[in-house]
Amino acid sequence: MDNRNNLRVGMSTFGAIFFIFGFATTFIVTMTAPVKAIFGLPEWAAQLLASAFFITYPILSIPSGKLVAKIGYKWTVVLGLILMGIGSIIFWPAARIPSFPLFLVATFILAAGVVFLQVAANPYVTALGSEDSASSRLNLTQALNSVATMIAPWIISVAIFRGLGLPADESLMTKADGLAAAERVPFPFIVMAIVVIAVALVLVSIKLPKLISNKKEGKVKKSIWNYPHVILGAFAIFAYVGAEVGNAGLIVNYLRSSGGIDPEKASTYAAIYWGGAMIGRFFGAIMFSEVRSKVKKYGMVIAVLLLAVVSGAFVTATGYGISTWNFNAGLTFMAIALVNFILMQIGRGKAARTLGVFALIAASLSLITTFTTGDIALWTVISIGLFNSIMFPNIFSLAVRDLDSEEMATASGVINSLVVGGAVIPPLMGVIADSLGYTWAFVIPAICYIYIFFYAAKGHKVRTV
Repeated sequence: MDNRNNLRVGMSTFGAIFFIFGFATTFIVTMTAPVKAIFGLPEWAAQLLASAFFITYPILSIPSGKLVAKIGYKWTVVLGLILMGIGSIIFWPAARIPSFPLFLVATFILAAGVVFLQVAANPYVTALGSEDSASSRLNLTQALNSVATMIAPWIISVAIFRGLGLPADESLMTKADGLAAAERVPFPFIVMAIVVIAVALVLVSIKLPKLISNKKEGKVKKSIWNYPHVILGAFAIFAYVGAEVGNAGLIVNYLRSSGGIDPEKASTYAAIYWGGAMIGRFFGAIMFSEVRSKVKKYGMVIAVLLLAVVSGAFVTATGYGISTWNFNAGLTFMAIALVNFILMQIGRGKAARTLGVFALIAASLSLITTFTTGDIALWTVISIGLFNSIMFPNIFSLAVRDLDSEEMATASGVINSLVVGGAVIPPLMGVIADSLGYTWAFVIPAICYIYIFFYAAKGHKVRTV
């Protein structure tokens, strides 16, 4: 198999894997709103669902990295898909009882599968081609991941909230409302179980391309812990995931409390937040790629902007026909996406520079959300998704820079273990939301983005200790 076919097969397979674990992650994060309604929980307790998901990362990421080294990328992914299927099936009895502890168990098992996928997928895609274009490949696969993350909140809006008529005012929620929402939970999880098990069976039957080793002759082998850019990058992942998930977990209930928006409509705006990550990552894949033709590049940019209009209008639709699409929301989303692309030019195609610019902007948007209300706050909190977009792929590619393929699996385990930020930051934001109000909770992600700026400016520089 030549290098071009090798790249095509590997990227196609792992593009599908990124889509699957992106969907599962966002579906669970966005489920905090239905779970809060079903069990009548305070915000901090509802955010424990996100904690049950992300606590798997510090527990399983490093063992997963060792498992990749032992059984290979393919079988690690197959095992991950099977675990996802088992966890998805457990949601059926969890919703039927209903039992919040069983929800947490199901979430943990499903998340264990996602950890296996992610620890295998990121270094595989990074090492599949040249180091210079690694950020572009990760942005592309993360964009496919983000297509799924945009679809997941929309599915929750349609499959769980649509037609229930839940009140925007949480104090008016009744036990009957919660039970009605619980009855709708199993179906999407059963579908997810069928899909991931089918993909596992297909993956067993195909042959993945082997990676070309980039082991450097004469390089003195060091422990991953001797590379500050890896460790500081892991903490940058902690900050990024914590901020991204914390924002997403609070958006629905924040919009309900501050804007009086009903849960169904608020969930569609949460979909735009995740859609921003999709659009921004497509921009990142274009800007960090090896494509030299400006005509081709800007043609792709126009296509992405059109995708922003269509996706924004579609997910905020009030019904199923095109006449119900919200093109005002779609055009607003496209305008913000265009600003995102223009600001990306400041980065000049450099991963660290672009990361620093986007971190400062995301911090500013978080603070504006804190100190404003109404439509301004609505669109600033949603726009954070666009500036989150390139953070994970750029942080990861910077954190594994100058490592050989043998070191990458171990580094990926260490870096992914700090995805536990998604378990720590959301409950902290929930405590602040319960005690001081939702708007003040967004100070926490602002602090996270400031640390990411430090990593982009200084912490990513390759050195050893």
